[in-house]
Amino acid sequence: MIIHYMQDRDRALPLSPIPRKNWEIDAYPVNEIAEYVQDVSQGDIDVLVEEYYNKYDMILDGRDPEEFKKHVAVQAGIEIGFERFLEEKNYQAIVTHFGDLGSLKQLPGLAIQRLMEKGYGFGAEGDWKTAAMVRLMKIMAAGTKDAKGTSFFEDYTYNLVKGREGILQAHMLEVCPTIADGKISIKECPLSMGNREDPARLVFTAKEGHGIATSLIDLGDRFRLIINDVEVKKAEKPMPKLPVATAFWTPEPSLETGAAAWIYAGGAHHTAFSYDLTAEQMGDWANAMGIETVYIDKDTNIRQLRNELRWNEAYYKFH
Repeated sequence: MIIHYMQDRDRALPLSPIPRKNWEIDAYPVNEIAEYVQDVSQGDIDVLVEEYYNKYDMILDGRDPEEFKKHVAVQAGIEIGFERFLEEKNYQAIVTHFGDLGSLKQLPGLAIQRLMEKGYGFGAEGDWKTAAMVRLMKIMAAGTKDAKGTSFFEDYTYNLVKGREGILQAHMLEVCPTIADGKISIKECPLSMGNREDPARLVFTAKEGHGIATSLIDLGDRFRLIINDVEVKKAEKPMPKLPVATAFWTPEPSLETGAAAWIYAGGAHHTAFSYDLTAEQMGDWANAMGIETVYIDKDTNIRQLRNELRWNEAYYKFH
């Protein structure tokens, strides 16, 4: 696995001569960071595991308690080792990939979730753009009164039942606990991707309320930021067989129009989501950075959106 890390840098962007904050992306073989994990002392791991057991509920599901605790301890070592690496090299975001884990015993799950909770950006499967957006949005939302949270997500599956349409958001492990509503638990389940030990992860459901989902995409000659207003709702039924953190939302103006607009605009599978920011705030940031912005909200209709995309293409081609 190649892991990418990010540092904030002052750079001039192609569409602006003014130096502005940009990102520097560095890549490392996974075993370089795995060495930091291996160097974590058992004492440090034990202290963090005790914190886990005091803070979260443990869902054993019939597993041997001692074996369960050993798997949790693996994630504790990953959290400590990864954070030491990031701090030492002054990085603010990280990506992983299940297809190349090197000497790591588990796919980082619980460890990554807690790093996001501390403010680090994250993107799965090498998705550095979403990692950068998660980090950025956490910075922008910092200090918000009664903050509800910011996280990495992916479109997991769809509810197409008429009148109850929506998108179930999740990921195989890595959803930030800042968005959790109620209790948070630790669970271990097999994960075929990665071919490692059953990874420990935090399991919870997200708060209800309004939020925004963003996708930063690379069009070759420019970036485009897609911003969709969404309404997070309570799932209709419990999902005990889905061992991951989840949110269920309906995109504005509806699933049918919102999904079509997302596809036409080139929206990606992963998103950076926040309850604590508005579409206008994200659009202001994109405008300051010289990035094209596409809004999907209650006023969106497909005919108008497709025209806007054509006009944008002409603008950026000849500007």
